Amino acid sequence: MTQQVTNPHRRLTGKLVVIAVAMFGFGFLLVPLYSVICDTFGLNGRFIDIESGQYDAAAEAQRAQSWQQRMDTSRTITVQFMASRNQNLQWEFKPLTRSMKLHPGEVREVRYYAKNLTGRTVVAQAVPSLVPGNAVKYFSKMECFCFTQQTFQPGEGREMPLRFVVNPDLPRKIGEITLAYTFFDTGEQPQENAAPGVQVSRVDDGVVR
Repeated sequence: MTQQVTNPHRRLTGKLVVIAVAMFGFGFLLVPLYSVICDTFGLNGRFIDIESGQYDAAAEAQRAQSWQQRMDTSRTITVQFMASRNQNLQWEFKPLTRSMKLHPGEVREVRYYAKNLTGRTVVAQAVPSLVPGNAVKYFSKMECFCFTQQTFQPGEGREMPLRFVVNPDLPRKIGEITLAYTFFDTGEQPQENAAPGVQVSRVDDGVVR
């Protein structure tokens, strides 16, 4: 009798162990699978440290300098620039340079242009993303308007700089990178006598000031 009871229990235990191992293995395989999907579709191309306000621009500048010293002149990659805005934000927003070719490790600078088309003061924040997503760790911003919130007066237009470098260790299979920014209205009220964020040239009605 004891033998008859024990064997079914052993068989059940064995099945549960097999199921547990299978589930663990499936969960383990989901990690690289998720990474492949994100890298393919650019879903993880967000600069999380910038979005969270933990981006260390000084540390990035030092890292970029080390990349610059290892510039790979044997390679040329293409970087494309895009811009979009939240549907609730009535602005003009565009890159002044659509595309450029460069060597990994070469420091370059481009500018974006934004203009507040509303009749009120707007505090906005630019959020960057990169495709392919796995290129984020190879892309360093030394200066960017996305580091701080930008306050625009009614009708004000502004050119905003982006200074960046691509790590020479960028995988060779990546020959093109697309950097996109989306501008959002933070809904916050402008602060009087606030310290300036990114230093930019101001453009009103097409006149640089």
